[in-house]
Amino acid sequence: MGMIVAITNQKGGVGKTTTCINLGACLAERKKRVLLVDIDPQGNATSGLGVNRWELKQCIYDLLINGVEAGELIHGTPMEELWLLPATIRLAGAEVELVSLPNREKKLQEGLEKWVADFDFILIDCPPSLGLLTVNALNFATRVLIPVQCEYYALEGLGQLMSTITMVRNSYNPHLELLGVLLTMFDARTNLSQEVVEEIRRVFQNRVFRTVIPRSVRLSEAPSYGKPIILYDGSSRGAIAYRDLAEEVLRSNG
Repeated sequence: MGMIVAITNQKGGVGKTTTCINLGACLAERKKRVLLVDIDPQGNATSGLGVNRWELKQCIYDLLINGVEAGELIHGTPMEELWLLPATIRLAGAEVELVSLPNREKKLQEGLEKWVADFDFILIDCPPSLGLLTVNALNFATRVLIPVQCEYYALEGLGQLMSTITMVRNSYNPHLELLGVLLTMFDARTNLSQEVVEEIRRVFQNRVFRTVIPRSVRLSEAPSYGKPIILYDGSSRGAIAYRDLAEEVLRSNG
């Protein structure tokens, strides 16, 4: 079975979407079949892969709420082995609508479980919250990847996130495991970034990826062109870092 990775942190601006897009692209570059699932109402992973979310008639909302088949919703991307299940602003209403549905925590799993065998990796870009959309992602996932920005409040809220992961594991999904903590937006010029790296490694120890994602203008620019960094500037520091991360993930998958 393929690896299903929920990329989550309830803090915004930590590099979840950047990681989802670029890890997915680097795995696809290695000829792995990858499905990127955008379950964030902001839809940034969708636009970051060149899909105009304002023109979409259907999106992941229709899978979760209306039971539309995933095959009707999945789009191709600029990379041959990378596919996208897009999100639009319609998804913002799903948190409320899911509350009244039976098995509300398992709608994503119900909609995608028969597709798991078709992909080597399914990467889920979660919203910056611990609501029902994120719980759906954690229910479906086999692994969790937590991006953490190298900033002063990096550890804030991580305890709550780990408690949510434990709750989901105990109540719904005993197979859920932590794939790793990913340090993002690292600035080698500042003592603060160095101190955050040391603190995160002290707390999470061997569960922290060796790869550290640098703060990078090129990484920030790439989504506005609808491209992952390896297509936008394949020799940049960001591209090199995400290729290294993909290698770590592949090794962890045996």
